[in-house]
Amino acid sequence: MIKGIGIDMIEIERIKEAMEKNSKFIERFFTSDEIGIFEEKNFRPSTIAGFFAAKEAVVKSLGTGFRHMKWKDVEIYQDPLGKPYVKLHNNGAKIAYDIGIEDILISISHSRFNAVAQAIALGGE
Repeated sequence: MIKGIGIDMIEIERIKEAMEKNSKFIERFFTSDEIGIFEEKNFRPSTIAGFFAAKEAVVKSLGTGFRHMKWKDVEIYQDPLGKPYVKLHNNGAKIAYDIGIEDILISISHSRFNAVAQAIALGGE
């Protein structure tokens, strides 16, 4: 059963500028595993913007935003074919458990200028 949906869109240029202005930008918002994925993709701003939008979409699907959790409590991975999936940690996992969310589906896409992500939170009745 669908318990929540979330969507987010961000300008890729905005992420690129943040990366250029603040050398700690990536470390502030992303886990070491996510940074490893970025490294494999040569730190493409479009990839980073997609992951950023995905985290925002996930917390919207939970109905909480980032209240009571940190950016790194939401982690985005990719399977061997590049399909993204979500892992929740710490308060993110607790919030999902408390409201009966068992899984979160995520989709990420981007154009030349924007990255977008949609999340669907699933749970039992």
